[in-house]
Amino acid sequence: MRAEHVRIYKSVHTWTGILSGMALFIAFYAGALTVFKEPLRRWSTPPAALVQPVPMDEAQPLIAQALATTPPAARVTLPLAGDQAIPRLEWQVRAPGADDHDESAARHYTATLGESGSLQVREQPPSRLVEFIDVLHRVVGLPVDSDPNRWVMGVVSALYFVALVSGVVVLLPSLVKDFFALRVGRNRKRMWLDAHNVVGIVSLPFHVVMALSAVVFAYHDQIYALQDKMIHQGQWSQPSARPQGKPGAAPAHDPADMLRPSQLVQIARQAAPGFEPSALQYTQATGPRPMVRVWGKNPLGVSPRAMGGFAAIDPYSGKLLSADYLSGAQTTPNLFISSFFALHMASFGGTAVLWLYFLLGLAGAWLFYSGNLLWVETRRKAQRKGGAMPVQRRDTALMAAATVGVCIGCVAGISLTLAAAKWLPGRVQDMAAWHVGIYYAVFFACVAWAFARGAARAAAPLLWLAVACTLAIPASSLLGWLAPGAGAWADGAQLGVDLTALAGALALAWMARATARRVRSGPQDSVWSARAEAQESDENPAPALTQ
Repeated sequence: MRAEHVRIYKSVHTWTGILSGMALFIAFYAGALTVFKEPLRRWSTPPAALVQPVPMDEAQPLIAQALATTPPAARVTLPLAGDQAIPRLEWQVRAPGADDHDESAARHYTATLGESGSLQVREQPPSRLVEFIDVLHRVVGLPVDSDPNRWVMGVVSALYFVALVSGVVVLLPSLVKDFFALRVGRNRKRMWLDAHNVVGIVSLPFHVVMALSAVVFAYHDQIYALQDKMIHQGQWSQPSARPQGKPGAAPAHDPADMLRPSQLVQIARQAAPGFEPSALQYTQATGPRPMVRVWGKNPLGVSPRAMGGFAAIDPYSGKLLSADYLSGAQTTPNLFISSFFALHMASFGGTAVLWLYFLLGLAGAWLFYSGNLLWVETRRKAQRKGGAMPVQRRDTALMAAATVGVCIGCVAGISLTLAAAKWLPGRVQDMAAWHVGIYYAVFFACVAWAFARGAARAAAPLLWLAVACTLAIPASSLLGWLAPGAGAWADGAQLGVDLTALAGALALAWMARATARRVRSGPQDSVWSARAEAQESDENPAPALTQ
């Protein structure tokens, strides 16, 4: 390959990576955590909110009473635990015309049976902690999962794919020689570049899947609309011709006549042997089109969603309405489409795949962080003239500060809002708003500190802040165990969350120490040198961020 062509691809790789790198760091770091949604959800749920499972069919009276009174449009969910049920129904009611992804437009309700057998319904705003972290992942750090924000994510993902392709082209001429080379020594830039290349090439298939599937997720509504118009002549967007019933008319069905939960689960298992149910979701139970979705996973199958797949069943007749999304029983075309979702969400292969995706997600976050650092170091090398120490350019200083503030701020913010899950219940009314507020308060404070102090003098303190915030996760559980009256709690079944956070805190502490050494003893013409920052501040005491 001609050298000028390699230089062009290198320039494309650099600038597409720079434009998307910090957003992708947030997406990958948050995405790594959402791989373990359910353990995080259970870790952050107070013991008082946990309900002991009962035999599945004992929930039938609760289901019948609740479905007779809930709004027809509500999707009422009964959580399952193996062959048992959690005797608590959950549903939400959205304002008319509200976006399905806008959680602020929904009111959440739960229903249980009292000691006398009467239905007890109460509005219970959920913490939405895990869902908020998932939103950060899906819309690259923006606070709301809306159409415009998903379009932004789509643009970032497209740049991400271009960066992947151009990076491979740049590395091809030296791939055989440099692939397994990790040259550790005084040339830190070369060491970081070697590590960046190895991680990028080894995880390339993972990143290609993430990039392409994220673009599809961002524009799937537009893709479906175009497909409907070009292939199906608009039939998908036409309202169903089946009768919907009239307002005020008597219910078409009585929920007391529905099949028992165990019968519905058995129908799903017959359609897909090995299927493990996780929830029953009832829709239009009293209307002319009743349906229950039996959600769950097949450990040996592919699931189209992170929570698994489902069988759509008529809850009165037991007729299997659809198995298009049933894990382990899909047709070949549906399995092909579901595979794209499964590859993005790690909804296949069991626990080993979840841990693999968790590690790949963290490695991906490091890949974007290291890419920005390499850009900063490259600018330093280009500025050297005649051996004299150059003055750092404004763009280099700003990029270094932004990289430090955004990336470390994301880590510290997520850690602290996770730790707060042990302390907010019973003390605040709207826990979802508090989780959002805690994250963004820490995030923007870190960004402001990085720009005010400069990258070198801000990096180590911010890393120690991230260490403290991450240590607060196991510390909260430990305090709940030592002093139950303090308000926190400990759950031995979710010890893995605390141990993982402890390992993360140790890794961050190692990074903080290494960064502090670099700041003290690194080359004086580096943007990571505190001595260079101090000298530049003395010469130009106006904004410190100019370095």
